[in-house]
Amino acid sequence: MSRIRIREASWPADRKALEAVRCDVFIKEQNVPRHLEFDGMDASALHWLACTELDEPVGTLRLLPSGQIGRMAVIKMYRGQGIGSRLLHHAIAAAEAHGWNEVWLNAQFARRGFYAPHGFIVISDIFEDAGIPHQRMLRRLKKNMLMAG
Repeated sequence: MSRIRIREASWPADRKALEAVRCDVFIKEQNVPRHLEFDGMDASALHWLACTELDEPVGTLRLLPSGQIGRMAVIKMYRGQGIGSRLLHHAIAAAEAHGWNEVWLNAQFARRGFYAPHGFIVISDIFEDAGIPHQRMLRRLKKNMLMAG
């Protein structure tokens, strides 16, 4: 098992690597249409990239200005190593640093259990996105919960 490092990425500079991971997971593996996966919102998002020691991209996640976490993808052979949790931690920390009250995401229904231990709660009925059942989940941020209390 190689060591994986996670770094904040730049859409202009790291676009090829970010797209490669998302194409592999969403377009090839899950059959999401390319025009839905690349929705034009990447330029305004914060991105993180997980790479091997050889700088091979194996995971990604974005955080939109709306507080939406999305496009989390980890290449199949690298799953189960905590990469998704580490990516999620980076996005939550960035949102807290921005002073946001909450973050939210549209979790694939089958993956909801991944997000619950990270403090996310289901806040919607099941809906379909790109042909895949999803539910919206929300996490209030600790920094601002303490300030409100």
